[in-house]
Amino acid sequence: GNASIARLLVRDLIPAAVPGTTVEDCVTARTNYAKLDKSGNPVRIRLSSTAAHVMNTKDGNVKVTYMRGGKTYTVRGKQTVLACWNMMIPSLCPELPETQKNALHYLVKTPLVLTTVALTNWRAFAKLGVARVRCPGSYHSSFRLGSAMDIGDYHSAKSPDEPIMMQMWRTPAQPGLSEREQHIAGRTELLSTPFSTFERNVRDQLNRALGPGGFDAARDIAGITVNRWPHGYAAEYNSLVDPDEGLPLVTARARAGAITIANADSGGGAYTDVAIDQAHRAVTELLS
Repeated sequence: GNASIARLLVRDLIPAAVPGTTVEDCVTARTNYAKLDKSGNPVRIRLSSTAAHVMNTKDGNVKVTYMRGGKTYTVRGKQTVLACWNMMIPSLCPELPETQKNALHYLVKTPLVLTTVALTNWRAFAKLGVARVRCPGSYHSSFRLGSAMDIGDYHSAKSPDEPIMMQMWRTPAQPGLSEREQHIAGRTELLSTPFSTFERNVRDQLNRALGPGGFDAARDIAGITVNRWPHGYAAEYNSLVDPDEGLPLVTARARAGAITIANADSGGGAYTDVAIDQAHRAVTELLS
């Protein structure tokens, strides 16, 4: 995904945190988390800190309240960018006009599940001659082997006898509802589904799909990780359900005093370039 982009950005902002100088050595560089929040840094990154309230102050600045380790902290600054998903912004910044809050709430993200399965080998894939399988109607709609990649000191598995990672995709929804109602229903499903349900479906689905190639879930699966994204992909325009004038993007991302908004939601596309473009726009608004 975009992990390497994030690591390169952090390296540029705080060089001591991510050793190395090239894209290649970034992949396996070990991040020094102790370097991220040093008082002498021109840029400080504070992890495990959840924003709870953002407001403009009477003197034209901004105040941010956040939670960390069960305690509440407040910081003040000249300006801030809310780089989070839109649905939370009305709760973080209740001073926004109602029209803007409604626009922010309209852009409901698509929930997603990315299940990663560690395999002791991928002989069944090789025997069947497949790397990706689509499974309409199944619990996971598709699964595939991890993409082959050799960069720097990172090397992919070459032999089917070697261990490998594979990904399985699921977009929880409830047929019969409108698009955004399905997203909300899918989010509710993710909150209520135990890990055992995912594990059972993973083992059953892979046994059925790869069994003819000799796959045995009990023998060949070394581990399962379920990444639940209740607010996964930014909403994109759908002519079947959205108004003719398009998504209310401009209203949703409108600057409010010293506060501006930047995220993929603001650009109506779940892509890295969209998020970068919106970040550039938000910062330019503040600089101007």
